Amino acid sequence: MAFQRKILALVLAGGVAAGSLAASAATAAEDTPQPPKLKWSFSGPFGKYDQGQLQRGFKVYREVCQVCHGLTLLAFRNLAEPGGPGFTPAQAAAIAAEYQVKGEPDDQGEVKDRPGRLADRFPPPFPNEQAARARYNAVPPDMSVIAKARGYERGFPWWLLDMVTQYQEHGVDYIVALLTGYEDKAPAGVNVPTGTFYNKYFPGHTLAMPPPLSDKRVDYTDGSPTTVDQYAKDVSAFLAWAAEPHLEARKRIGFQVIIFLIVFAGLVYFAKKKVWREVELHPEKLTPRPPTEYPRS
Repeated sequence: MAFQRKILALVLAGGVAAGSLAASAATAAEDTPQPPKLKWSFSGPFGKYDQGQLQRGFKVYREVCQVCHGLTLLAFRNLAEPGGPGFTPAQAAAIAAEYQVKGEPDDQGEVKDRPGRLADRFPPPFPNEQAARARYNAVPPDMSVIAKARGYERGFPWWLLDMVTQYQEHGVDYIVALLTGYEDKAPAGVNVPTGTFYNKYFPGHTLAMPPPLSDKRVDYTDGSPTTVDQYAKDVSAFLAWAAEPHLEARKRIGFQVIIFLIVFAGLVYFAKKKVWREVELHPEKLTPRPPTEYPRS
């Protein structure tokens, strides 16, 4: 009996602990505000990327983000492809040459670094995860598809409206909110552990990454504001393009397919009307004959 009481006590304690964790998670989710919905040039079925914004976002990534975060799924040649930042092949090749990538093994089997080429992908900032942990005590996430991997739930009926309007930029909205959601002082009753920072849009509100952006940190040559809000929007748009470099081609082909299906449906309808015209005019021809009228073999 004593053993059974101990087992029952452990089960009850585990249930209470699980309930407490679930309640804490639910409370944290409720306390986390939804990121503001922003307007993007590439949203909607006919949206396109803003080349100027992509170039500014790429500059912010290179001068701020790439120290910790990689773009290992993006190739240098993508920078010169249609629908992207609008760099020429020569400019993209010059950018690639500024990076060092692993070359092919030589006759002795040694692998040496060489300047990047258009066919190469962006190299990671760390040689391995252990090196990243040794420096930051964590592994900064790769940002190749982070604009698609992150997001938030808008709830009913907003998700239905997003489905009708084809709004798919929740991840980009979240990145902007995260980059601008740092606060110097946490609200009363919120404990921020040492070495972490308070962010009102991050689930749990404590983030190991310090605020990466500050006013006038990156110089713009096109006259755009050099503010945290502008930096956050520009780099988020660039990350949206990095996650889907062929978005414009996808939308264009989708629109062409819809037009083709409409035309094809019309042709099928009129072909059906022509083939069955005689039957529709003389339905009595479809009346089966009595069995006695069929010839016997």
